[in-house]
Amino acid sequence: MAANRHAALRRARRTGLVAAAAATALAAVLPVQAYGAATGAASDEAVVPGAAAVAATLTVAKDGTGQYTTVQAAVNAIPAGNTARVIVSIKPGTYRETVKIPATKQNVTLQGSGSGRGDTVIVYNNASGTQKPDGSGTYGTSGSATVAAEADGFQARNLTVSNDFDEAAHQDMSARQAVALRTAADKVVLDSVIVTGDQDTLLLDTASKATLGRVYMTNSYVVGNVDFIFGRASAVIDKSVITLKKRWDGSSAGYIAAPSTAADRKGFLINNSTVNGDVSAASFYLGRPWHAGGDASLDPMATFRNTTLSAAIKSAPWTDMSGFSWKDDRFAEYKNTGPGAGSASSNRPQLSDSGAAEQETADWLAGWTPSAS
Repeated sequence: MAANRHAALRRARRTGLVAAAAATALAAVLPVQAYGAATGAASDEAVVPGAAAVAATLTVAKDGTGQYTTVQAAVNAIPAGNTARVIVSIKPGTYRETVKIPATKQNVTLQGSGSGRGDTVIVYNNASGTQKPDGSGTYGTSGSATVAAEADGFQARNLTVSNDFDEAAHQDMSARQAVALRTAADKVVLDSVIVTGDQDTLLLDTASKATLGRVYMTNSYVVGNVDFIFGRASAVIDKSVITLKKRWDGSSAGYIAAPSTAADRKGFLINNSTVNGDVSAASFYLGRPWHAGGDASLDPMATFRNTTLSAAIKSAPWTDMSGFSWKDDRFAEYKNTGPGAGSASSNRPQLSDSGAAEQETADWLAGWTPSAS
């Protein structure tokens, strides 16, 4: 059995991916390791303390010391129909590639094995207007993602996901949205990660308008400038840092959140976090309502609560989008602090204490408790 296992691993390293039948055979002999909290986290606590789960582990290393040299090759080796937790452990380095976790491969964890979030980087530079190599058109915004996770139970830990598309060098391109991470799944955990880009950095989506997509992000950083946290997921960003970034021409202007929430869903909850960045004072909005495709039935929702806001935030922090008024949707604050915070007004709705009691993390996650397993 040992000889067969070593042969299988050598073949996987040579080819970089395996066919479905070979993947099934390989999965039976994958090494099994106990899964603990990711290293390099902003705190010493796991998302949910308790006994560690046991999961199969695939290793990725650029220098050939792992089972695979690319992240996508490791994902390809996971059998279709997988539901057991599989950890793709990625050694420190910069991996210039796109990665897609299809809906058929649930419970996949991408985990950097370095000492901090910045040691393992997955990066690419597609934009919405980038032409596909096969000549079939452009990628579009969602297709531009460096990492796209479409399977329930996806987790990312202790790594950086980046889109380094150069807007200044592509001013001839009209569609310059460039996604770093796209999730279109339920029960997603993003723990101790950096997600960085410019416009449309983090797309928190769902598989369909009618499908629930819950996301819990903690101990993390999100960097961008225009609508850089957007989508229709029910997402909590907790104990994290949102960093505002100047635009390609050095100007300071932008929007943090662009929720596209269905009327019967929760949108974005930014909680116990910090908004900062080297940008001009009063130059950024907290958000605006994205009625994707002009869908008037949507009811975009975003709440910033117990969060420190820098002076970059405008005194009237919400604005309209594409003919839709933010006042017709669901935007609010609660007990924010810092120079960018403000008191209640018609342009700055604040939750009451009783209203805030209905907008806690547990309300967003709706019976799901995020864990490492």
